[in-house]
Amino acid sequence: MTKPPLTLYMAAPRGFCAGVDRAIKIVEMALEKWGAPVYVRHEIVHNKFVVDGLRDKGAVFVEELDECPDDRPVIFSAHGVPKNVPAEAANREMVYVDATCPLVSKVHIEAQRHADKGLQMVMIGHEGHPETIGTMGQLPPGEVLLVETVEDVEKISVRNPEKLAFVTQTTLSVDDTADIVAALQARFPDIVGPHKEDICYATTNRQEAVKAMAPKCDAMLVVGAPNSSNSKRLVEVGSRAGCNYAQLVQRADHIDWRALEGITSVGITAGASAPEVLINEVIDAFRSRYNVTVEMVETAVENVEFKVPRILREPA
Repeated sequence: MTKPPLTLYMAAPRGFCAGVDRAIKIVEMALEKWGAPVYVRHEIVHNKFVVDGLRDKGAVFVEELDECPDDRPVIFSAHGVPKNVPAEAANREMVYVDATCPLVSKVHIEAQRHADKGLQMVMIGHEGHPETIGTMGQLPPGEVLLVETVEDVEKISVRNPEKLAFVTQTTLSVDDTADIVAALQARFPDIVGPHKEDICYATTNRQEAVKAMAPKCDAMLVVGAPNSSNSKRLVEVGSRAGCNYAQLVQRADHIDWRALEGITSVGITAGASAPEVLINEVIDAFRSRYNVTVEMVETAVENVEFKVPRILREPA
């Protein structure tokens, strides 16, 4: 039987970013250096396939430090941790490696600098997300106010409207965040913003590629995990950019083929914590059902690389 024709538009950039790549490498290098088990506080990155693969190699994933023994190394996830976590690890004389993405660490440093100048912080982020918890945990309770929406801006009660600064989670929607920043600046004209945009280059680049790709597609699939903030934002961006059907899929066997009946073009992208092997799996699934033509939609070229911590580069 002849397969129907289908154009697959592939977004570029897509998938792993430098921070995720570095975090995974840190766990792998720690296992090589110290052997199993190595403990990891929180999922190293938000992707089940990646986490399961590292677990098979000997990584033990926990939610809190009190689940870790004193005599085994512990790694902090790419999302960052509150300041009290490394302090507790040091107090217990644990060997620990911080895999926090350097761009998240930049936000932590920024928040501390503003606080040192007597400014109260407003954080634009998602409540309960580990990155938000980690950033807010850089300062004492009450020093960071969280806003998730434009409406939240009207509700917050600040200590002094003339002594405020804001930071953002690195994985937010660029457009949504711009609206919230505008609302903050309208209500608090003296509020101080980041020296450089907090939303990371990888998040911005993946959203821009989706905006360019979405109008060409009958449907769009984002390969990523349901707890991945940047992956969920890509679905939202795709819908707003003109794609009638945009869905998050963890891997090929999660594709709803009935929803794709009659289509002639599909856009594919992936969140920053989704490995290329899962993207290829999705492409292969389409090739098994369609006569596929692949077209790239490239809006940026990424060549960023972050070094792993020195402790992993030193002899055991």
